[in-house]
Amino acid sequence: MKDSFGREISYMRISVTDRCNLRCRYCMPEEGIENLGHDKILSFENIERIVKAAVALGIKKYRLTGGEPLARKGIVHLVESLAKIDGVEELAMTTNGTLLADQAEALKKAGLHRVNISVDSLKYDKYEEITRGGDLDAAFAGVNAALRVGLKPLKLNVVAMAGFNDDEILDFIQLTINHPINIRFIELMPIGQAEKNCEYRYLSSEEIKSKLPGLIPLNKQEGVAEIYKYPEALGNIGFISPMSNQFCGSCDKIRLTADGKLKPCLHTDEEIDLGEILNKNDDVLLKETIRNAILRKGEKHHLNDGAKPVDRGMSQIGG
Repeated sequence: MKDSFGREISYMRISVTDRCNLRCRYCMPEEGIENLGHDKILSFENIERIVKAAVALGIKKYRLTGGEPLARKGIVHLVESLAKIDGVEELAMTTNGTLLADQAEALKKAGLHRVNISVDSLKYDKYEEITRGGDLDAAFAGVNAALRVGLKPLKLNVVAMAGFNDDEILDFIQLTINHPINIRFIELMPIGQAEKNCEYRYLSSEEIKSKLPGLIPLNKQEGVAEIYKYPEALGNIGFISPMSNQFCGSCDKIRLTADGKLKPCLHTDEEIDLGEILNKNDDVLLKETIRNAILRKGEKHHLNDGAKPVDRGMSQIGG
């Protein structure tokens, strides 16, 4: 369905847990966050109910996020259930990849189409630093498993940060030359730890492009990413620029948090609590509530105008 600004809303990101096995510095404090607990996070049955209501409104693309979605017990069962819902045309997942190697084949068989894997450095010491102890080998075991079982197109999400990984841009580009891997450079947003307590600095997409002579624009968008590539490369390169090139005018998504809050926009604190409706078992009201949330979606975010960043961090909202 269309929102009040004429945008076709066809995409829902669903956080299945606020828990994560890593502690990325721009995402979570070192001590982690207070977990919601099993009694406060959405059950798989309620996630299915929400997706069925959303499908009836024309939302056909879904992405499972977290926290780390693979940390949620029974995630393969949820994928299988969602994949069977008539109208779900695309089912993807964003993960840090460190738990993926052992689950990739089961996820593919269950109906997961593709994955995005977050990897912010290709150097062991820097990866360990940014994740506070993560294992780069485990992440790339997940990358290799995804390619092996056909969870593709495979994308690596790279949060671009001046003073941290700006010296690795060409290393990431090289992956697209020799492997069927797509790289997505994402601008650092002032949300959660990235706004409160992060030592890394914002790096614009234009600054990255200036270091990449010969980059060929493909004159197409994939979601909110501008797509480029190099001649003969097996993969492509995308730039996601929420700060320098605000793409709110083409936004097609809403978000569902692990505790059942519907967020029409990532960058506002407005949330619609679906818990009471789910407890009433009123699926007609559930559908109408989602419809009304879409109609209340704002025209754009105001971070560039000095607006206060949202209270919740990305691990709590759904990355």
